[in-house]
Amino acid sequence: MIKYIGAVVGYFLGRGFFGAVIGYFLGSAVDMFMDQGKKTGQGGSTGQRFKTVFEQATQQSVSPGDFELNLLSLASIVIKADGKVSQNELDYARQYFVRAYGKERANATFRTFNTVIKDREVSATRICTYLNSRTRYEVRLQILHFLFGIAQADGQVSQPEVNVLGTIAGYFRINHQDFESIKNMFVKKADSAYKILEIDKSASNDEVKKAFRTMVKKYHPDKLMDMDEAYRAGAEEKFRNVQEAYEQIQKERGM
Repeated sequence: MIKYIGAVVGYFLGRGFFGAVIGYFLGSAVDMFMDQGKKTGQGGSTGQRFKTVFEQATQQSVSPGDFELNLLSLASIVIKADGKVSQNELDYARQYFVRAYGKERANATFRTFNTVIKDREVSATRICTYLNSRTRYEVRLQILHFLFGIAQADGQVSQPEVNVLGTIAGYFRINHQDFESIKNMFVKKADSAYKILEIDKSASNDEVKKAFRTMVKKYHPDKLMDMDEAYRAGAEEKFRNVQEAYEQIQKERGM
């Protein structure tokens, strides 16, 4: 609870969204301290226990609550990208959060977002810069996959949405081939199967096989075993897309 109060206080006393995130983060540290005190009953002074928990919270990793709030903020940028707010896109985002974090936690994140951030300017640059040093490349690929899923929830991914997603991918330091691979899982074209495998149509059969093996390693769901269920499900979906692209090329070439 303290983390949500911290988000609101941080917004008004800090610098808008960035202040809210800092307040949320510090509030999370206090919540962690209180929970740990209740669960462990450790000896030592209150100040020393708080110091230990705060040091753990401020390592180069992102706390679950902070990650969720930043992820929802990026989702809001994509939802607004084409100048209209689609209910299907909103529902997709909410359902994803419920699958990943449970209904109560997801609702708490949405309440904080609606109270502090919804009608304010959200900076993709700040969010991505913050997450870059705190998440693995595979996690950022999965975030991009999730954001493309939001864009497609209303039936199609518009060009303004593609442009915004390309900008976010750039901030996330996702290379162009990986961006095109994920984009072609949602925006289908004649050569999408090749784009998904990150090769040209002129590639030899041996090059196709090699590309498939490379993509299987890159998108294997085991790389996200430490993430919540919704992220693992997204990784499995990417994995299936790679398999389907390879099977399509095999069929076309009679391999």
